[in-house]
Amino acid sequence: MKRLLVFFLIVFGLFFFLQKTLAESIDDEIEKIKQELGVLSQNLKEKEADFEKINQKLNQIKNQVVLIEQEILKKETEVKKGEVALGYQKKILNLRAASYYKNITKSSFSLLSFIAAENLGRSLENFFYQKFLVDEDRKTILKIIFYIKNLEEQKKLLEEEKINLVALKKEVDRQSRLLNQEISQTREKIASLTARQQQLLAQKLASLNIPRSAGTGLRGCVDDREIDPGFSPRFAFFTFGVPNRVGLNQWGAKGRAEAGQNAEEILRAYYENFELKKDYDTGINIEVEGFGVFNIEDYLKRIYEMPADWPLEALKAQAVAARSYALAYTNNGTRPICATDYCQVFKPEEKGELWNQAVEETRGWVMIQNNSPIKAWYSSTHGGYIFNSTDVGWLNASWTKHGPDYSGSVNSFSELQNNAYDKNSPWFYCDWGSRSEYNKTAWLKPEEVADIVNVILLARYLSLEDKEHLYQVDKPNPSGKEIWDASRVKNELINRGSSFFSSINHVSVNVDFGYGKTVSLTFQGDGGSVSIDGREFKDWFNLRAPSNIQIVGPLYNVEKK
Repeated sequence: MKRLLVFFLIVFGLFFFLQKTLAESIDDEIEKIKQELGVLSQNLKEKEADFEKINQKLNQIKNQVVLIEQEILKKETEVKKGEVALGYQKKILNLRAASYYKNITKSSFSLLSFIAAENLGRSLENFFYQKFLVDEDRKTILKIIFYIKNLEEQKKLLEEEKINLVALKKEVDRQSRLLNQEISQTREKIASLTARQQQLLAQKLASLNIPRSAGTGLRGCVDDREIDPGFSPRFAFFTFGVPNRVGLNQWGAKGRAEAGQNAEEILRAYYENFELKKDYDTGINIEVEGFGVFNIEDYLKRIYEMPADWPLEALKAQAVAARSYALAYTNNGTRPICATDYCQVFKPEEKGELWNQAVEETRGWVMIQNNSPIKAWYSSTHGGYIFNSTDVGWLNASWTKHGPDYSGSVNSFSELQNNAYDKNSPWFYCDWGSRSEYNKTAWLKPEEVADIVNVILLARYLSLEDKEHLYQVDKPNPSGKEIWDASRVKNELINRGSSFFSSINHVSVNVDFGYGKTVSLTFQGDGGSVSIDGREFKDWFNLRAPSNIQIVGPLYNVEKK
């Protein structure tokens, strides 16, 4: 009996402690979850663009709900164990109750015996022993009663927690639906604003006359480093290469040919995952919009994408790329191709000279993948790096690649300018755009750079709609909204307790020369120092900079004079 009593006391104490601890921890978790739900709703309104983090947090809350359900299952198991123990305790209670009354009777009888006893010492010992048993039985009965009462309270709490959990799950589901609705609306707003911004950027980009091919007569950009705009100090932002850096780099092909590479080596430097088939069908006819139908080989002799006096191996690589592109674009002649640089520049007369020789020497050479010609994109100047199609926002094309387009190693701008295969291109290192004043240059004043920095700092506080107030001040706002000038931008920052710049005196550039992109820029001026992500700065620079001045690629530098 004593062993059973000890076991009961240990089980009871352990069970009560576990129940109390679980109840407190689950109640705390439920309260935390409710608070987090409220915070999430407020955060979404204050920071609409952060919906991905909100979704992640909501998933964490749902996971917490699952954990609570698991804790409740554990509690139910403990309650069931307690109910089993309670059955034993009831039997003990019955035995103890009977023992109690029996010992009470004995105690009363012993008192009479004690008074009448001849042996007073022995009677006294017997009396106190009976009294001790009565007291122990009383304590045991009280403990069992307390245990039963506590178990009933725990069961009641468990039922309440179940009710609370059901309500919490409903609230999580409701919040989830609301958040999804707000996320959907936010994405629609982002899509609308992005389309508007892209339209604005496209208009600015079109005005730059960026050459799509090396054979164009477009100048595109002027190196302003030696041109004085009439003010100093001044800053200019120079981009390496032109926007479409996918596939064959025409100026790079020229540099590689001059370094001794042949046409096949050049092609494999710019494309991958292809087979160079040298006996492709040469009887395919190509319809050229506005000019009629030409045999594929005759069509190629009228392509004006690369200067005819360039090294023969570069011309041969270009001929294979142009032939592959035309066959892929037209699906082997089943649909027409345009005659402009949006497809390939075509003229009715043959180009002649070395170009015709390059076409003849590569007759039937086509780059194929899965037995079909690849759409072998190319552009005039990559700026020392090759990019794959997804890098520039196009659909994935497995024959495109990402990698360096220079010899040796590059760990600085000067090494890139010395080692890049396309370093001699007039578009290799350009500050794109200009304005009618300041000697038609792209130089910016320190206060103009400060304004762009301030715009970025302010944009971090604004809703998507209010960011449309931050476009360039010298052109109408495409959204129809008021444009905030430099003074208004400063005041908006002041109202939000933020510092601002009136002038920039130094800019340092952090570059990933392995990938070929500007990682971040650090601006120093009268407002202190601030670092800005390279992509973020480029995007806002292109939206805010005056006239058509732009950064046209991921790798760019800052010059100060």
